[in-house]
Amino acid sequence: MSATEQQLAKPIIAKSTLANYIELTKPGIVSLSLTGALTGMYFANRGLLPDWHIIIWSFVTLAMAIAGSCMLNHYYDRDIDKLMARTSSRPLATGVVPPAHALALGLVLVAASFILMPLMVNLTATYLTVGAVFGYVVVYTMIAKRRTPWANQLGGIAGAMPPAIGYAAVTGGVDIKALILFAIMVIWQQPHALSLALKYRKEYARAGVPVIPVAKGVQATKERITIYSVVLLLVALLPYFYDMAGQVYLLISIIISTAFLVLAIGLLRSNREYDMRLFLCSIAYLVILFVTMVYDSV
Repeated sequence: MSATEQQLAKPIIAKSTLANYIELTKPGIVSLSLTGALTGMYFANRGLLPDWHIIIWSFVTLAMAIAGSCMLNHYYDRDIDKLMARTSSRPLATGVVPPAHALALGLVLVAASFILMPLMVNLTATYLTVGAVFGYVVVYTMIAKRRTPWANQLGGIAGAMPPAIGYAAVTGGVDIKALILFAIMVIWQQPHALSLALKYRKEYARAGVPVIPVAKGVQATKERITIYSVVLLLVALLPYFYDMAGQVYLLISIIISTAFLVLAIGLLRSNREYDMRLFLCSIAYLVILFVTMVYDSV
């Protein structure tokens, strides 16, 4: 271990083998993605949950694809994870999980998803899932992340696919409603990711990852967060104007979008380099927005 790695290393908390492998699947990302997929299913079925067969197999196959993609992301990034305090205790960074095992399991999960989804769900949902996996693992992780500050924008496209996948799982296609859900996710991911990148700017710089705070600076990142927050407020209104949700949704979306924008403007005008409230509120924002959308669907 190098001197830098020794300085950054955290005490390794003993965990079971299963717990280490589960950590590699990024359960938080899987759960948020499945929430988005379920929202897409609900609107595809005109305000009703689809048959349980569709829900279960869509969840199983999509969860496998996401979990496998996350494991492949961990595998590819294990070298830079060692250089960042936030990620230095991850199972591959510490060596408690052999890299070959993580690579093999990640590939098996992704392959199983691609085989089962066309059989148990449909081809359109499969194509969208394949595109999302390719976008996250190949375009974002392997190509863009270490080379360009635009990596988050590219990765955000893949991360925004679950609602469209859920929609396609029910209808066999996509339409304006699926595209609106996709657009909300695409825009939402930017202030969500940038607020976290601000906090860990120095660690990203040390690891050689040119996220926007590293490549463009703190103030430019704050400005982008504010701009994206304005766009998010506007995009969040679309479900109301396209008769996906009613006045309760309109009111709640305006309130929470405005509150999020106020936080972004507050950070922009302050001397603080970051505000983790933005990151935490972005997670709550998405859950509240989708739950309200479903509750007040028309």
